[in-house]
Amino acid sequence: MQRILLALVACLIALPALAQEDAAAVDIGDDAFRAGRSVSHESAGTDDLFMAGETVAVTADVTGSAHLAGRVVTIESAVGGDVYAAGDQVTLSGPVAGDVTVFGRALSVAEVGGDLRAAGSELHLTGPVAGYAMVAGEDIRFDADVAGDVSLAAEHVDWGEAARIGGRLIVYEDEPGDLAVPEGLAPESRIERREIEEWEGPQPPDWHRAIVGFLIGVVVIAALGALIAALVPERLAEMRRQILARPFHTLWLGFLTQSAVIGAGVLFALTLIGLLITPAMLLLALVGGFAGYVVAAYAFGVGLFLAFGRAEPQSIGERALAAGAGALAAGVVGLIPFFGWLFVLVLVLAGVGAITLRVIRPSFFVGDE
Repeated sequence: MQRILLALVACLIALPALAQEDAAAVDIGDDAFRAGRSVSHESAGTDDLFMAGETVAVTADVTGSAHLAGRVVTIESAVGGDVYAAGDQVTLSGPVAGDVTVFGRALSVAEVGGDLRAAGSELHLTGPVAGYAMVAGEDIRFDADVAGDVSLAAEHVDWGEAARIGGRLIVYEDEPGDLAVPEGLAPESRIERREIEEWEGPQPPDWHRAIVGFLIGVVVIAALGALIAALVPERLAEMRRQILARPFHTLWLGFLTQSAVIGAGVLFALTLIGLLITPAMLLLALVGGFAGYVVAAYAFGVGLFLAFGRAEPQSIGERALAAGAGALAAGVVGLIPFFGWLFVLVLVLAGVGAITLRVIRPSFFVGDE
């Protein structure tokens, strides 16, 4: 089950790139940005590299750091800086001069000039690692020569002939002593066994908890939207119509409103005496932003209903269903890297703008109706 969830999250990571057939490429100075269904980096002279896609391949040397995300990620060339990679399958066969931080289901890591932090379901470490290594996984093939300490949390470890540890070996287990450590790997005096609860290194994310938390968030937003629709249906309908009919107006007004509230808090703080008011202004901005998200998520759900040919919701049940659909769709879109947080920000500001129009009704916007 955990492996399936890891694959699912890896696919979510690559959603923005999957939406386009052709790869998008942008170069800023010596830095390169690539995104698409299938992207590759084949040009020399790149400093920092940023790539996302279903399949991501690096075949040319990178002098700086590499930041990669996709379903299948492969680095065959040398990286002069650090590597940060996440995906379903991640293979680092080229040498990395700096640190490596990698997460995924099936991982393979070769030469690391710095420190290694890796977490996944299946890990294959071929080394060498010049610094320390912190690794966590279900099945680990450890065939690396690590110069520093090794912190290890695993269900099963297959020790290779090249496995060597220059520093301490700290093993985290459910029952200390269960994991077999071959003789010659490290002196007994440098082997420590600890409870798994003490593990503080990288680990595969708790996808079950993450999914449950996501669904709870969707339910909360949907419930609040349905509650508002039940208590003040006409006011919510008016705000929803404003968002759908004049999205840019409500977005712009929401930006102005939040800027005014936050800016007022900063100005109060500059007076010293008003420092006591500043937290209240920031709290108002947070509460207003949350309320705006609830309203905009409901409007988004109704917009989806209308787009699929359904009529505007009239009953409490239909409004609750629209709120749930909007909250779920907005939550899924919000998971998309880069684009997701922009989408959520737009929803928040549009919702704040609609609330401002309904409560304050500024004359320069009312006149446009």
